[in-house]
Amino acid sequence: MTVYEELQARGLIAQVTNEEEISKMINEGKAVFYIGFDPTADSLHVGHFMALCLMKRLQEAGNKPIALIGGGTGMIGDPSGRTDMRQMMTVETIEHNCECFKKQMSRFIDFSDGKALMVNNADWLMNLNYIELLREVGPHFSVNRMLTAECYKQRMERGLSFLEFNYMIMQSYDFYELFQRYGCNMQFGGDDQWSNMLGGTELIRRKLGKDAHAMTITLLLNSEGKKMGKTQSGAVWLDPNKTSPFDFYQYWRNVGDADVLKCLRMLTFLPLEQINEMDHWEGSQLNQAKEILAYELTALVHGKDEAEKAQKSARELFTGGNAANMPTCELTDEDFTDGEIDILAILQKSGLAPSRSEARRNVEQGGVSADGEAIKDIKTTFTRTQLEGEGIVVKRGKKKFVKVTVK
Repeated sequence: MTVYEELQARGLIAQVTNEEEISKMINEGKAVFYIGFDPTADSLHVGHFMALCLMKRLQEAGNKPIALIGGGTGMIGDPSGRTDMRQMMTVETIEHNCECFKKQMSRFIDFSDGKALMVNNADWLMNLNYIELLREVGPHFSVNRMLTAECYKQRMERGLSFLEFNYMIMQSYDFYELFQRYGCNMQFGGDDQWSNMLGGTELIRRKLGKDAHAMTITLLLNSEGKKMGKTQSGAVWLDPNKTSPFDFYQYWRNVGDADVLKCLRMLTFLPLEQINEMDHWEGSQLNQAKEILAYELTALVHGKDEAEKAQKSARELFTGGNAANMPTCELTDEDFTDGEIDILAILQKSGLAPSRSEARRNVEQGGVSADGEAIKDIKTTFTRTQLEGEGIVVKRGKKKFVKVTVK
């Protein structure tokens, strides 16, 4: 099986502009490709996972990845998939987020000896003269055609700012610059980026001639991949200070039955033959597949030691034990009133519930327990003495656990 055929077999490829040439370049290790990352936070999340894993796969096959950080486009904001305008960030915030990204990406991508590049589109976008841009790029874009793009359609009814309207032009210009500066001949992105990516391919051909080699390819289900990064309580981050290795493991351990094999194919580096053998697994075997998925991805992001600790803790919890490596919530004296704290406050302070009203619903619906005992009364309280030492394990639903102790 060739590299390109494996990408197809893993369900990673949705659309391409020239499949024959793209597959040839990838298989021969001649692709210099880029994927863009918006620096909207100081950590990547699991919605970026598919892109990072793809970059790793292709680099291992001899191709050269370019991680493009949107320091310039981040000043505008991508309207794709949004119903409102992004909040604009300061230059300082964007620069800080870019530094955080590179540290995390280095676990996936080898940046040594020019094997991969990380570049910031602020390097060329921030210095552009407006008149120069209009003359150089403007003639190559049809407004009528732009307005038919999916990334704009959904915003037209609610209002699309001229600021955001320029995003497609900026992203297209990125590919043009990367092509000229670094010989970048291929771009990857999610299915929601298809219109923007085609704009870049077209700009290169119009500016440099039809013989210019510029390819586009999209990742199947990347929009769904972005949703992977969200849970009821917020994003699942790659930064262990934002999402602990245990919570990260638990997130993947609890994926839906219908998604586990899809995630194993797309996101892990296990041989396809091994994954295909799991196609007919059912019941407890599916739980085993989820453990394999959670372990492999936690090891990839946080290392094997943390993955083993997370797996051990998860198994101890499942068998009723008191796991040592789960996330903890340390209460302080200020959290107690007359030496007591109620269950609703514990749920909120531990992050198991976003508010007291949500915590109340969780308890009333029978989804909360402490050290294995169901809590049915919203007025249940715990004394400081009860929480000292080993503390208690508070559980909400089947997926969320926190050890609550006193500082």
